[in-house]
Amino acid sequence: MSRNTPDHPLLAQARGLIPALRARAPEIEQGRHLPDDLAAQLAAMGIYRMLRPADIGGLECEPAVALHVLEILAEGDASAGWCAMIGATSGLYSAYLDPELARKVYGAGAEVITAGVFAPMGQAIPDGDDYIVSGHWRWASGSRNAQWLNGGCLVMENGQPRKLPNGQPEVRAMIFPATQVELVDTWHTLGLRGSGSVDMKVQGIRVPQARSVSLMADTPRAKGPLYAFPVFGLLAMGIASVASGNARAALDEFRDFAGGARTGGARKVLAERAPVQQKIGELEGQWRAARAFLYDEVAQAWDAACSGRELDVTTRARLRLASTHVTRAAATVCREVQDLSGGAGVFDDSALQRRLRDAQTATAHMMIAPPTYELAGRVLLGLPTDATTV
Repeated sequence: MSRNTPDHPLLAQARGLIPALRARAPEIEQGRHLPDDLAAQLAAMGIYRMLRPADIGGLECEPAVALHVLEILAEGDASAGWCAMIGATSGLYSAYLDPELARKVYGAGAEVITAGVFAPMGQAIPDGDDYIVSGHWRWASGSRNAQWLNGGCLVMENGQPRKLPNGQPEVRAMIFPATQVELVDTWHTLGLRGSGSVDMKVQGIRVPQARSVSLMADTPRAKGPLYAFPVFGLLAMGIASVASGNARAALDEFRDFAGGARTGGARKVLAERAPVQQKIGELEGQWRAARAFLYDEVAQAWDAACSGRELDVTTRARLRLASTHVTRAAATVCREVQDLSGGAGVFDDSALQRRLRDAQTATAHMMIAPPTYELAGRVLLGLPTDATTV
């Protein structure tokens, strides 16, 4: 296939939303969550269905399409792109459920929004055909807009975590209606303020065992090539796409600013100064190179999946490496661009200041944190590696 993103109607729809997202960026940030009407608009477009299986009403987009859509949305506003990313990747659980059950949860209507946190901050105690679930999860992005949420849990047996055959604790994502969840407003942050990544809590709720998923022990029931990609890898790639779109916007917004800005009593506008021209050339090259790395790895993995080949640990490690590299290169681009803007970039109403804060906050996610470099390095050096979350 071409190394360029395949054409898809969602790309044009996402581009059409950029002006509205940019205009409402201050509202999104000040409200500290995605406004309901924007979430509903994304749902009606099919954004949250991008990664759900076609046989339950999903779009089952190939990864390059989904990533490009998220990137475009983040050009409008990074928090909106982040919420779209979380909603879309949360939909991957539908590929693991019995199709009839998946239709009830994820296919009940185009407007169904899901979100959640896989980190095992809860406990699930087996009780007949159910689990009794309690937990308190942080970083529940987009949860205010969701009808269904999921929370990662340690499965407990006799007061101890139950073990998988490989000796690791059994972790399952429990999927429950949002009406059973208490949202705790803890989201006062440096950046991505509009993502609404509050805490969520449940206490002693019943979750049918059939409505739970283990990404370590279960295999997808959906058989399309999309589901050969690891869920953790798709999540990391989604984070990278949001970061990339945010950096693209920072470069474009600086270009518009520099064409008319003078600082320090200078006679020339910023765009006419040779050091600024050189730095922007460097940053443009860094952004394009990092992005090309990600999309090339995605294309190679997609070719393998379409050919029926398993994505081996080296392929998955390169996907994670590319995702981490893009996210961190994007943060560098935003930091350098904000620095070039001088005093104008320190104010809260500066779009470049917000782009920097959003970029830096994105780097905190564990899927693209510095240890992923070590993980990829071990694989690339041929060392024994626990590839469970690669």
